[in-house]
Amino acid sequence: MNGDADARTCAPPTPAPTTAPTAAATAAAALAVAVLTALTLAGHWSTPDPAWPLWADAAVGAAACLSVPLLLRRPAGTGLALTAAAALSGAATPAASLGALLTARRHPLPAAAALAAAGIAAHAAQGLPHPTGGITYGWWLLLVTAGYGALVGWGALDRTRHALIASLCERADRAEAEQGRRVAEARALERTRLAREMHDVLAHRLSLLATYAGALEYRPDAPPERLARAAGVVRAGVHEALEELRDVIAVLRDDDTPDGATAAHRPPPVLADLPDLVGQARAAGQRVDLDTALPATAAPPPGSGRAAYRVVQEALTNARKHAPGRPVRVAVAGGPGTGLDVDVRNPPPAPAAPAPPPGAGTGLIGLTERVRLAGGRLDHRLGADGFHLHARLPWPL
Repeated sequence: MNGDADARTCAPPTPAPTTAPTAAATAAAALAVAVLTALTLAGHWSTPDPAWPLWADAAVGAAACLSVPLLLRRPAGTGLALTAAAALSGAATPAASLGALLTARRHPLPAAAALAAAGIAAHAAQGLPHPTGGITYGWWLLLVTAGYGALVGWGALDRTRHALIASLCERADRAEAEQGRRVAEARALERTRLAREMHDVLAHRLSLLATYAGALEYRPDAPPERLARAAGVVRAGVHEALEELRDVIAVLRDDDTPDGATAAHRPPPVLADLPDLVGQARAAGQRVDLDTALPATAAPPPGSGRAAYRVVQEALTNARKHAPGRPVRVAVAGGPGTGLDVDVRNPPPAPAAPAPPPGAGTGLIGLTERVRLAGGRLDHRLGADGFHLHARLPWPL
């Protein structure tokens, strides 16, 4: 993925519950616990018969306030110790309540519920010998239970929210990575398609030009009229090659055409253009025998027709390169419901034939892929009787 994609990577809006607390968060939590502890001590000292001496409650409250940094890092174990202290002194209640909240945020619900149950039991033991004035013991215990339930629910809700955000971020990152992979695959397919079109169009045209250029090279004593005619054919062939190259690029860039505009290019060749293709090969001196057995009232699907055209084009090009001067037989037959068959054969090259020009050797590979994409199958073999190319393409009713 590129830099922009990396910059858009999803991130939770707040730190995850399992991350180490910042100094500001620790100071804020310690301050809040200290204030609540002070209020709790003030309430206990105002009672006529306090359960603990003044110094004992103050010592428990100070120890609870000092344990806040450890509570923020390990809420379960520290919260359990503070809950045990809360059973003896109410000064540990604020810190123990914070431990229940943090445990619910960072641990599964059963662990938080167990700590909350221990807190309720500790406060029940704390309030039993010294009932709170103005409220019955049962109502007081009910309020303690509701308070712990609210703390556990709040912490569990926050933990679930963080888990949901993390899950959504992970899914967004996966979707972005998948989109990047699809874009890369689309680019690779586009490059393959461009290479295939370039090969199919230009290889055929340039092989014709090579045939004419070879005639000029090996017959320098030809009459000037014939040399001029051959040079004119070469010039026209180069012009046709440029036009076809422009058509290929225009076809591949159709998606970039503005809305309402139409790309100015010739339509891709179909099976009906096959006689023109054979005529060009014959004009270049290639001996081609074309035999067609197709219905006059029906045309094959455009995909099958284009694939059949490219099969014959590639076969004629290969015959000119590897078996120059040898005859080529092209047979095309088929109909709706029976399919479209293309069969091309040529004898092996002559013993004194020149070495073929260098090539990438990917023409038949690309042709096989083209036929496969059209829903057909391509077979080719080289034997003692020459080269045989056969394609079977669909032609539904």
